[in-house]
Amino acid sequence: MTLMPGYTKDKKRIQGRLRRIEGQVRGIQKMVEGDRYCIDVLTQVNATKAALESVALQLLADHTEHCVTEAIRAGDGAKRVRELNEAVERLVRS
Repeated sequence: MTLMPGYTKDKKRIQGRLRRIEGQVRGIQKMVEGDRYCIDVLTQVNATKAALESVALQLLADHTEHCVTEAIRAGDGAKRVRELNEAVERLVRS
């Protein structure tokens, strides 16, 4: 059985969001190169961080709906739930 990532159905959308985030980071680099006002740079950093968190939440949702659900159906749910909880803890700490 070949395992498919839980985010497969959202892959194109996630890739698009990551490309936009990449563009935001390049924009921040240009702001620093151009000696832009600190608060303006921080505002863009915060927006980029929020965009990344949004992607992470989508990946967590997809993982829960696909990988964890399938593991529970297969009788191996405890391991996947533990893995999910650890991922959530890492996300919350960052």
